[in-house]
Amino acid sequence: MDTLQQPVKWSRWVLTGVGSVVILVALASYLTNKALPDLLVWAQQVFGWGFAGLYSLLLIAGVYACQSMKSDSKAAYFWEMAQQAGNGIATLALTFTLLGISLGIGSLSEQPLTPDTIQNIIGELTAQFSTAFMTTVVGLPTATLLRAWSSIRLHALTVNKGETL
Repeated sequence: MDTLQQPVKWSRWVLTGVGSVVILVALASYLTNKALPDLLVWAQQVFGWGFAGLYSLLLIAGVYACQSMKSDSKAAYFWEMAQQAGNGIATLALTFTLLGISLGIGSLSEQPLTPDTIQNIIGELTAQFSTAFMTTVVGLPTATLLRAWSSIRLHALTVNKGETL
């Protein structure tokens, strides 16, 4: 690729990514009826920075891999990269699910259970379980879509070349 076209490719990628994020945040704000600051506070409380950061990195890697699959010799490499990013997202989602459940159960053993404290304990437990299950609700479908997208792109490339799988 010509070195003059390289910045154009990256700027297109950045602008597409930023535009997609803006559209997704606007859609989430509309669906939840929350303003952007409230939506960000909710997301941080439910998912935490660890999950959000790792999820974003894996998602970016997977989308990059799917977009990089072209009719060249590196298509199998990028397909594998996308598959592994999808597997990473699924593993991350399940790990944070188990972590949230473990933290919730662990918090039960640290506090005395009396009629006066039961309401607060259930509130804390519910918050931990909310994090646990939301990571699964977001992560597993994302992983499935990423793996499906990469497989369909690879299949389309091999069919166009006249190869069979």
